[in-house]
Amino acid sequence: LKELKTPTFSDFAVDVKAHGKTKASDMMELGSYIGEVFKLNDDNKNFRVFSPDEAMSNRLNKAFSATQRAFDLPVLPGDESLSPTGRIMDSYLSEHMCEGWLEGYLLTGRHGAFASYEAFIRVVDSMVSQHAKWLKAAKEKPWRADIASLNILLTSNAWQQDHNGYTHQEPGFMDHVASKKSEIARIYLPPDANCLLSCFDHCVKSKNYINVIVASKQPSYQWLNINEAKKHCEKGIGIWDWASTDNGKEPDLVIASAGHVPTHEALAAVSILHEKIPSLKVRFVNIVDIMKLESQEKHPHGLSDKEYNKIFTTSKPIIFVFHGYEQLIEQLISNRNNRNFKIFGYQEEGSITTAFDMRVLNKIDRFDLVKQAVLMAGKKDNASKVITDEMDELLKKHHAYIRKNGVDMPVVENWQWKELK
Repeated sequence: LKELKTPTFSDFAVDVKAHGKTKASDMMELGSYIGEVFKLNDDNKNFRVFSPDEAMSNRLNKAFSATQRAFDLPVLPGDESLSPTGRIMDSYLSEHMCEGWLEGYLLTGRHGAFASYEAFIRVVDSMVSQHAKWLKAAKEKPWRADIASLNILLTSNAWQQDHNGYTHQEPGFMDHVASKKSEIARIYLPPDANCLLSCFDHCVKSKNYINVIVASKQPSYQWLNINEAKKHCEKGIGIWDWASTDNGKEPDLVIASAGHVPTHEALAAVSILHEKIPSLKVRFVNIVDIMKLESQEKHPHGLSDKEYNKIFTTSKPIIFVFHGYEQLIEQLISNRNNRNFKIFGYQEEGSITTAFDMRVLNKIDRFDLVKQAVLMAGKKDNASKVITDEMDELLKKHHAYIRKNGVDMPVVENWQWKELK
């Protein structure tokens, strides 16, 4: 194994001066970092990216400034980004070929990453299982040297398929990897570009793991500046004080998010709750390292019960808004004390429709979250009924508006985070 040369990831940071005001494509920003990794390792050709015909579709465009697609046949006029010295392996539309290439590449002592559409990574489930078993067995042999981690970058995810539809909605790879040995499996859900840079930098330097990062490629709001992102990702989970209204005291309600789109909708729900019920004390929690939710006894990244209870309390209601299938969160928190929770995740609903309608169909939208928050917080007065009725009316308007106009309502499209007072 030859060590990978990496740049300082903060050099590629999005300049976030205020929470939720700047827009950027997370994957585009990561492409700049990966391009620099190519340049730094140009002398020993120690790094490659594997992607089944999708590197640019997954918005790694900026990486092509440093290298091209690997291609051994003659390059003809009109060919796009092809070169016999290229180190991006995406001229072949086959997930299992790319995953196999990467496994073999790692076993030669080199480094790489596999970028895929989230739905189609499932093609290589058994291959990843076998690699996990090999890693476990190799760790038990003192004569086996370390190898670089198998880094899997998933984008074009379930919540961003307004033109591809139902076939491209499948977030279950996380469930598959979470079932592997705890000393092998790592799963990260960065909520913005700066967190993605931090996560990828960590993963690409690591050894003997299977790292899964689920990221966004669409232009979207950026939440944390680079220093905030670095601290947040190092902890893997944290309370966002700037998005909470409990002032560090016991909350009435905890809202937790894991994933890019869930974080956006959960924050939008917090802003509505603050406007409608300013007395409600909400604690906002974001989870980057999903294995933090599991017990410390089961996973080395897991929180102790004391740490978990400090964040989530022992009895207050919790709303989990999650990128994937709800049962994964249920599985991870099954041994925790606080059972007063409701999980919102992907429910196998939605096809070719607007981005927000996908969220409505699967009940992770801000309006449904506000309704659940009012219910779980025990608000049963007339004012709470007015809020619930208002959310129902907005959902009806949404239903009618997208069918007439083909796009989401301005109240959704133009929403922007406002700092809480």
